[in-house]
Order: sequence, then C-alpha cells, then structure tokens
Amino acid sequence: MNKIGGFTGAALIASCAVLSVQADEKFSTQVDAKGTIALPEDFRATMSHLGSWFVPSGEASGFHDVYLDSEAVTAFRKTGKFPDGAVMVKELRHAKVGNYTTGAGVSHATDIKQTFVMVKDSTNRYAGKNPAWGEGWGWALFTPDSAGKSVVTDYRIDCLGCHAPAKAKDWIYTEGYPTLGAK
Repeated sequence: MNKIGGFTGAALIASCAVLSVQADEKFSTQVDAKGTIALPEDFRATMSHLGSWFVPSGEASGFHDVYLDSEAVTAFRKTGKFPDGAVMVKELRHAKVGNYTTGAGVSHATDIKQTFVMVKDSTNRYAGKNPAWGEGWGWALFTPDSAGKSVVTDYRIDCLGCHAPAKAKDWIYTEGYPTLGAK
C-alpha cells in the first residue's frame, strides 16, 4: 500500500482535512473551512474602534461604529493596506433624538439594526466557492433575527452597491477612520 508522509488511505484524507482547517484558522479565526464568516464575540472590547458615521435618514440611518482587529490597524498604518485575514466589523444602531444639557436635538445610539463583517482575502481563496466572497473580501451581514448567521446570499447583490464608491480604496471608506492614520 502506498504511503504519503507516513499516512495511508483514510488517515491521509483525515490529516489533509485537519491541515485545511488549520490553514483557515491561521487565515482568520472568524472563518470556517467553507468560508462561512462568524460574528466576532465581544468585538467592542477586543477590537480597535476606527471611527463612526451618522446617517440621518434612509434605510441605513443611524450610527455606524466601525472596528478592526488591532493587528490589522498596526499593519495598515505601516503599509496602507489591509492585511490578509483582517476582520472589520460595522455595527449599525438606531438613533434617538433628545434634548440634553449639551444642546437640543442631540442624537444618540440605541438598539442594533444590523452588523456587518468583512474579512480581507487578498488571495480570493473562497471566490467561486462561496457567494459571500469576492473582490478581495468576505462579506457578511447579521440581523437581530438571523440567529447568528449571515444573511448575505451574493456579495455582488447584497454588498457592492454600498461599497462601489470606495472601490479605489479597497472597497473601504477609509476617510472616516482616523484611527488608521493615527501615530
């Protein structure tokens, strides 16, 4: 019987599967072997806050707080590029307006409308295999009622429309993220 690396038959297949999962874990702990993206746990405490947007009206109205894993922030500051496996989270919250000592008509964030997650994939390892991947990123959207599963069915339809104006900047509106340029 032929042996490869000391393994035969089923043992060889099992070891290759383990290596495949390990390779994906090195790429990003938020992505499984099939390219399914998970919402990072406790990201507000473990990731760097890049900046916030406020959209006053429309479907995307509310507060948009954006986070990036800290290692990716450091890499971006050095190279001007998001490193492979970087995880970005945008949390969109409803807004409420009230009068405070700081002024009248002050807006503040309330409950979560939806949460977006993007994972940098410079090699496009999942493109063509998973419809949530392409253009150098994995794209995910979690809603309060999606039970922790992304509702993205095709990134071209569900995601690119909003990101198209930022195509030249790797699909990211970096001008809203002062943390990326801070020293």
